[in-house]
Amino acid sequence: MMAKSKIIGISGYSGSGKTTTIINLIKFFKKSGIKIGIVKHAHHNFDVDVPGKDSYRFRENGADEVFVSSARRTVHIVENIDGNELTFNEVIEKIQRSKLDLVIVEGYKHEKFKKIEVYRKEVKKPMLCKNDKNIIAIISNDISNNDVQIPVFKLDDYKSIANFILKNL
Repeated sequence: MMAKSKIIGISGYSGSGKTTTIINLIKFFKKSGIKIGIVKHAHHNFDVDVPGKDSYRFRENGADEVFVSSARRTVHIVENIDGNELTFNEVIEKIQRSKLDLVIVEGYKHEKFKKIEVYRKEVKKPMLCKNDKNIIAIISNDISNNDVQIPVFKLDDYKSIANFILKNL
């Protein structure tokens, strides 16, 4: 068991495949006996444990803990009456109390911690790694992108992605 959970972010624009990537990484890590938690930053109201929603899918696919936070609500079903959102560091503090080996963070893309970008050319958005030095790799359906200086993985190469995460944390 690691003293503190290792943290990696999965960043990207809507429609890039972040949720699918995280679900497949959960499955891979669970087979390896790694206790995994998920932190998801939500921008609006959200419902918890609703079939089809990300938090439900993360839990159903084996996450040992799922933490979702927005300005209006924090999962553990804590209503934030005053509208004060927990900071990224406060969320990490809470999840660090758990006995998790790895925490995957979706969202909080402007915070400074190691992240992997999920990029799809057809989403027609710029690559985040161009302006975020905390992005240490890219997962993409277009691995021919030669103008980046960080590793690029195929979208479905979860074994290589998982091994890269473990090696770099």
